[in-house]
Amino acid sequence: MIPAPFTYRRVSTVDEALSVLGEHGEDAKVLAGGHSLLPLMKLRFATPELLVDIAPVDELRYVRVEDGTVAIGALSRYHDLHTDAVLREHAPLLAHVAGAIGDQQVRHRGTIGGSLVHADAAADLPAALLASDGVLVVQGPQGRKEIPAAEFFLGPFTTPLEPDELVTEIRVPVQTGRGWGFEKFTRRSIDWAIVGVAVVGGRVGLINMGGTPLRASATEQALASGASIEDAAAVAAEGTSPVSEPHASAEFREHLARVLTKRALTTAAG
Repeated sequence: MIPAPFTYRRVSTVDEALSVLGEHGEDAKVLAGGHSLLPLMKLRFATPELLVDIAPVDELRYVRVEDGTVAIGALSRYHDLHTDAVLREHAPLLAHVAGAIGDQQVRHRGTIGGSLVHADAAADLPAALLASDGVLVVQGPQGRKEIPAAEFFLGPFTTPLEPDELVTEIRVPVQTGRGWGFEKFTRRSIDWAIVGVAVVGGRVGLINMGGTPLRASATEQALASGASIEDAAAVAAEGTSPVSEPHASAEFREHLARVLTKRALTTAAG
């Protein structure tokens, strides 16, 4: 299908992007890698009047360690994250997950900020950020603010981000030496996960187990109470709301959540 007509604006700095977004408000959409927005536009689920292309904003591509925190520029591409030596050492879960997304074309164009703002419950990075206790740094007319990942995913494809705001950075605590694990079940290697699990220490993020990215709270509570991995994994689906669709029933997804959580926790413990 063909998208509705739109105007295209290419910007080169964060300030320029914020200026354009402030001028056009809800009529504008930010274009980063394009792998989330463009398919929606082709199906006319999204019909922005203006596309603000922030791909040239190189100031938002970096990975660095600052005061016990790994700071990641929002326009860092999946391939760059997967191969970044700093990220692989200090936040290995995110580096690994970035390398497991889609195919090479997707990994060379998709950005971490774009994935998180899209807030798709079937995406890998939101669950990984929840497990990593991450924070999103947002800039807008009122200045800079930080939103914990646990407060950022409000519902299906819904976040607290205002039309004139931009995610500029993702921050996670340094995880050097901490156990982590990642498991996902797909029909094909490049597909969205039927179910996935991301673990750092005792934090567990779930993929495709509800309308929004979420954590396996029952499992986390069980682990904190001293439960075994097997017992903690057995309650991974509690409090979730997976859907039934042609590829997997809700019951099958709940089963996968338990199995994959056990595997990811076992990997993290090892």
